[in-house]
Amino acid sequence: MDLEQIVFTIISHEGNARSNSFEALKYAREGNFEEAKKCLDKASEELLEAHHVQTDMIHKEAQGEKQEVTLLLVHAEDHLMNAILAKELITEMIDLYKLIYQTKGAAFDV
Repeated sequence: MDLEQIVFTIISHEGNARSNSFEALKYAREGNFEEAKKCLDKASEELLEAHHVQTDMIHKEAQGEKQEVTLLLVHAEDHLMNAILAKELITEMIDLYKLIYQTKGAAFDV
């Protein structure tokens, strides 16, 4: 895989993960925690795929195969970090929604 393919593979997976995470938040806001979990699971799968690509690059570099660092690669890595952070924060927010729903016992408008 050439560098451009690597970059767009990372961006594709992180974009899917971020979208799935925000979709999970929407379901949690509605009180649908089962669907929220499914979306978070999909987000985790997408992040794992991006991580595999990233890890492969790291292994190759550790074996002496240097990779050119381009602005596009830095951009992809930045987006990946943001997607990981979004999933982590949204997971915490979903836990808060669960607590609110358990405490109030009814749906509410946000």
